[in-house]
Amino acid sequence: MKYLLPLLVLAAPAFADPPVVENVSAQKTGSGWRFDVTLSHPDTGWDHYADGWRVLDMQGNELGMRVLAHPHETEQPFTRSLSGVALPEGTTQVQIQARCNVDGWNTETTTFSLR
Repeated sequence: MKYLLPLLVLAAPAFADPPVVENVSAQKTGSGWRFDVTLSHPDTGWDHYADGWRVLDMQGNELGMRVLAHPHETEQPFTRSLSGVALPEGTTQVQIQARCNVDGWNTETTTFSLR
């Protein structure tokens, strides 16, 4: 039995650091909002990279999503925008959640207060 434990440790999946929301800015534009989100993630190429982020209300409902179509291994951190996000009347805070193509959605979100 003492020889089985090392094998179990080696068989455990290796999870990399999740994508991290470094900065958020937002501005009202016409009938929607534009969000600029800066992410960092140890992208290694097409096999593992941050592939999106989304805007959630405070109950966790998705209000908008930005898909990231390629890795950014030489551009860290990096900022991408999403325009036309419709926010319910009276919204004062949203959450931003990042995702990578291997580990999925980060369990942590970043709360952002709107002006």
